[in-house]
Amino acid sequence: MVVGATGTDDVVAALRWATATRTPVAVQATGHGANFPIDHGLLISTARMTDVHVDPGQRTATVAAGAKWSHVMAAGAPHGLAGLSGTSTDTGVVGYVLGGGLPVLGRAYGYSADLVRSLQVVTPDGTLHETTRDPTPDHEPELFWALRGGKGNVGVVTSLVTELLPLPRLLGGGIFCSGEHTGPLLHAWAEWTRTVPDEMCSAFTVLRFPPLPQIPEPLRGGFWARVAVAWPGDPAEGQALIAPLRRAAPVAVDTVEVMDHTDLDRIHMEPQDPLPAREACLLLRDLPPDALSAFVDQAGPEAAPDYPLLMVELRHMGAALSRPAPVEDAVCSRDARYFLASVGVLPAPPAAQAVERATTALYTAMAPYGTGHTLVNVHGTPGDEEDRARAWTPEVYARLRQDKAKYDPANLLRYGHTVL
Repeated sequence: MVVGATGTDDVVAALRWATATRTPVAVQATGHGANFPIDHGLLISTARMTDVHVDPGQRTATVAAGAKWSHVMAAGAPHGLAGLSGTSTDTGVVGYVLGGGLPVLGRAYGYSADLVRSLQVVTPDGTLHETTRDPTPDHEPELFWALRGGKGNVGVVTSLVTELLPLPRLLGGGIFCSGEHTGPLLHAWAEWTRTVPDEMCSAFTVLRFPPLPQIPEPLRGGFWARVAVAWPGDPAEGQALIAPLRRAAPVAVDTVEVMDHTDLDRIHMEPQDPLPAREACLLLRDLPPDALSAFVDQAGPEAAPDYPLLMVELRHMGAALSRPAPVEDAVCSRDARYFLASVGVLPAPPAAQAVERATTALYTAMAPYGTGHTLVNVHGTPGDEEDRARAWTPEVYARLRQDKAKYDPANLLRYGHTVL
């Protein structure tokens, strides 16, 4: 059964029905991360709940459950305000924040969960709760903790209030080199990341674009090494900072320019529609020379000509991403200096099997440099309890299990990346 919710009352009614009939529940807004079957369950679609209200005086946005970051950007732009979104503004705000939210400008401003002021959530028994930064017991601080980084384990969020940033423009884009220069550009980027200011945000990506008309020339059908950058400071200073990257290897395409924050999607150029994909990730302690060599061996020019992973990326972490949240939350990636992620589009077998083999080989090779943990939003299809728990430290996972037992004792919210 599917409920197309149009407001909080619909979510309350749906959850009360689910509790009465002991029917398990899944929630979906945009379709990103929909990598699990829903058998004999209730799907609550929040896609119709897209209202966004901006308070320019408070620099906040009240965001309904189905709103995308693109809705927030459009609402904030007339006031020179921006949301702290990820690499694609097509993703839903609520699901993104529940997983912590790793923004494009994360090194400068931290996780999106850090900016949340309050949430409205319906627990599986159909009770509506308001939980805020206010530390008093009346505002349910444990719910506020578990919802920011703990994903959808304790309830269905129907709206949230998040801070906005006075950031109408930024310097951003990508420096593309032919994939044969993966090694030199990667080594230059890794060394460069050790010297740049906290506000410089970047990622190194190996891209194998399919020959699709949606991909612009000359990138279409090519094999590329790219450094994507985002800099919220003075554009001239930002251009000076990235100059060493332009000297590291022959630049084929350079899209770095001053842009409106509403054009953030142009930096990473991710697909704007949900795809059937095999995602995976790993948080990294560091990138010593051996790790760089392992990365190039797996995803660089010596990989098989039909290497099946569309994207393999290293993101620079640290700076504001390493600082404690203003109010404690369940985000467990603040000790990572880098982040490895990959995406393989899943066509029919046997190509899907090739994606799985390449993914396994990549993370086996990079495991010695990892923290052992992942980011819940890009963890990929969750496996058994040991695999699911890798999104959190043992202490946080144990605390989430206690909260799960309190707010969802019947384990109705069992789809997706839930604790067991």
